[in-house]
Amino acid sequence: MKNNPLIPYVLIMAFGIGLIFFMSLQGAGNKDEAHEGESGEATAEIDGAALVQSSCIGCHGGDLGGGMGPALTGGLDAEHVKTVVMNGQGTMPAVITNEAEAQAVADYIAGLE
Repeated sequence: MKNNPLIPYVLIMAFGIGLIFFMSLQGAGNKDEAHEGESGEATAEIDGAALVQSSCIGCHGGDLGGGMGPALTGGLDAEHVKTVVMNGQGTMPAVITNEAEAQAVADYIAGLE
């Protein structure tokens, strides 16, 4: 190693490539496990309240009583809320594209008083 200063860099590069290769094999082995969530067999229940807190309070206020956007309290129709959340309406953009998440948000908002 005293004669050629590139040898440590080549060794580090070879180690890095080997590490990436073996990590990709580990990921390929877990693809069946990852697909279980997509098929619906092992999906957890979606928390509509958490989605509302992360997506809606910026415009509709912390208590969803209105802010930049209108109030979301007062028994709104769940189907209308789902449509608006997925497609947008007026100045509101489409916020959620996953239908199950949109349904969870719609059910939560429809249940607010």
